This record gives sequence, structure tokens and C-alpha cells, in this order.
Amino acid sequence: MTSRSSPVKKQIEVAAAKPPRSRVSPAQAAPKEADSAKTVIVKPVVNAVRIMRYLSENGSPARAITIARSLSINASTCFNILRTLVLEEVVEFDALSKTYTTGLGLTRLVENFLTEGQRVAAAAPHMADLASEYSVTMALWKRVATDRIVLVKNVSSPANLRIEMAEGQRLPMMMGATGRLFAPRLGLTDRKLQAMFRTLRWQRPLTFEEYWKQVELAQQQGWAIDDGYFSSGVKSLAVPVDDRNGELAYTLVAIMFRSQLDEDRLEELGHAMTALAPRLASILL
Repeated sequence: MTSRSSPVKKQIEVAAAKPPRSRVSPAQAAPKEADSAKTVIVKPVVNAVRIMRYLSENGSPARAITIARSLSINASTCFNILRTLVLEEVVEFDALSKTYTTGLGLTRLVENFLTEGQRVAAAAPHMADLASEYSVTMALWKRVATDRIVLVKNVSSPANLRIEMAEGQRLPMMMGATGRLFAPRLGLTDRKLQAMFRTLRWQRPLTFEEYWKQVELAQQQGWAIDDGYFSSGVKSLAVPVDDRNGELAYTLVAIMFRSQLDEDRLEELGHAMTALAPRLASILL
């Protein structure tokens, strides 16, 4: 008679044959999770940031070898990083002096996170430098409508006797020195331009023909002048601040008393403002 094993005995034998399951506590699993969450530091990225910080804080051009020694970076590695940063336009290279400085690309990258108010505030110190040097009031005007401009920033001269203007005030588009810059860029017919001109109120007599001659002169010399037409006894000089597409976005205006600057000094101011305009564009736009 053949004996049969009971089902219970077979189950016990099978269970005994299987290796016991290992139980892992949450505490034991934690190191693996921590390992996967570790920050991986990419040395070239760190060095690139250190180089840009060095150039920003140094404030003057530096050669690659100087940067490498100052930051204890391998000279060849430093050179390759600098060359990459130049290609990305966040660092500029002067081939004559073999030096590097921070580039406009870095400025634009940072300024993308700024509000318009912060951008205008960043432009103010540059305006203040000219206001102090020429004892004039510097103003920044912006187009806000099809036929209006608004004063967004006003930096007064440090002189005791100076001209003050209220920020936020609006003027007709074709008014003042700024108007002579905007007028030819409005894309309007002569009839429409003359109709707009007739709505303006000038402090000194001015015909549309005279006005347009001044517009054409402004196009030739790079800046426009209003000699007491907008406000009696006041002269203003305006230069365009164009965006990357060449569109007129702002105007930088120097406001002074009519007899304050002679012709040579006025022309010098015009050139100084024209030179500043691209820098303001990189900050504001």
C-alpha cells in the first residue's frame, strides 16, 4: 500500500525550500534615495560662472592667463571656457590687447528679468553723468500711443538754477525736439502730418515748412533741436534710442536754457548723447 503525504506536509516542505524574503525598512532604503538625489556638480559650468563673476567684479579687461591664475583654473581649460563664452556673446574679446570683458549678451540676459521700471532706473546713472557734465536736465521719453509720448524719467542738473519736469506728463507726438525725431517715422502722408502739426501750440511762430526743414536737419546730424518753440526760453536736444529692429522706442533729451551752451558745446553734447544711445538701448530694450 503506497503512503501519501498529506497536503499540509507538502506545503511545509515547499515553504522550507524557498529562501526567506528580505524585508527592507524605510530607514534602510533611505540611503539609496539620498544617493539618487545627490547634486552632480559640473566643473566647467562652475568655472564659467566663476569667470563671469570675476570679470564683472574686476571691472577692467583681463588676459586669460591672469584669470586662470586668479581663479586657480588650468590655463588651457580657462582659455576654452573663455572662447565659448565669447561665441555666446556673454564675454567680449579684444584682439589687440588680448583681454576679456563682460559682453552685452550677459547684460541682456540679466535684463530680461527686469521690469521696465528697473530698466529705467538702471539707465538713470548714465543720464545723471551727462546732466552733471553739461549742467542740463536729462529726460527719457517713450511713445505710448499713436499720437502721444510720455516722460518716463527725469534727471535734473546738480546746478542751483535748473529746469524741472514732471515724470508721467504726456505730450503730442510731434511736439518738441522729440517730435522732430518721431515725425518722419510715423509713416504718414504729408496731408496727415500737416493736419497733426496744426493741432500743436508753439511758444514761438513756426510754419510746417520750417518745422520739416528742422526734421530733415535732425536726420542728417543725428539729433534734433527745439530752440524755444516748445517752451519760451528753453532749448532741447534729442537723440533717438532705437530697438533691435531699428524702430524708435525712446528719445533721450537734454533740456537747458536757450543761451546756456554755445554751438561748439551743444554739438559736443549731441555727440555724447548719440554715443550713449546704444548703451541705453541695451539696458531699456
